[in-house]
Amino acid sequence: MPASRRTMLAAMAASALAGCAGPAGVTSGGRATSGTPRAVTGSDPPSLAPQTAPAAAPVVTRAQVVARYGHLKPRTWGLEEPGVVRALPAARRVIALTFDACGGRGGSGYDHNLIDFLRRREVPATLFLNSRWIDANPAAFRQLAGEPLFEIANHGTRHLPLSVTGRSAYGIAGTRNAGEVYDEVAGNQAKLTRLLGERFVSFSVNGDGGATFTPEQVRRAVTAATSGSIVICHMNHPDRGTAGGIAAAVPYLLASGYRFVRLSDELR
Repeated sequence: MPASRRTMLAAMAASALAGCAGPAGVTSGGRATSGTPRAVTGSDPPSLAPQTAPAAAPVVTRAQVVARYGHLKPRTWGLEEPGVVRALPAARRVIALTFDACGGRGGSGYDHNLIDFLRRREVPATLFLNSRWIDANPAAFRQLAGEPLFEIANHGTRHLPLSVTGRSAYGIAGTRNAGEVYDEVAGNQAKLTRLLGERFVSFSVNGDGGATFTPEQVRRAVTAATSGSIVICHMNHPDRGTAGGIAAAVPYLLASGYRFVRLSDELR
């Protein structure tokens, strides 16, 4: 895979916890972006972290992260932290479809119908994959990682809310300190290959309510997207309404003049 395609985005791992927890999660409205690597996602837990965010650039060690941030006290807990990307520049009629694969008890399935639809319609998408989902679907991961239509993004190691106090979201205990935050992000980062660049990304449209929406609810949510929207859905629950809703929404949006992009196509 070319270097430019291997550049990954950090997806606050805890995001879309509802999608990982099953139907008991969020059933409507926007998802709370998560806390782990993907500071983004629909019905996921928020992120509790020091207000001063580390600068993205050189790779740092766990010890360096703990030394720099371990003594700081958190001031916020939520999805809209400083430095988190929640939308694309709205100057052009583009929409980014993103799909989480959370893994573990929250769902290690693979929605073939959804991915096959995107392939048939040649709709690009960003796939935020958790380490546990990759372990459960090695062949699918290798295939997706080799397709130019998709880009692979980091959705964390254990899918934990990013916290420095152990604060929980959706009944899932978060990381307890800066060292555990590092482990949650860096563990999957190492699995996906060395990061060449990193941006923290969230979402502006909760497309499937944490994999709890019916096909019609997904259709309505996704067709409400506007220029620059980042849509969050899930690809690890083939028994839910995501694939059907996306299949209905994409033709409508294309006919309305929108073009679909991978996040890295717009976030330079």
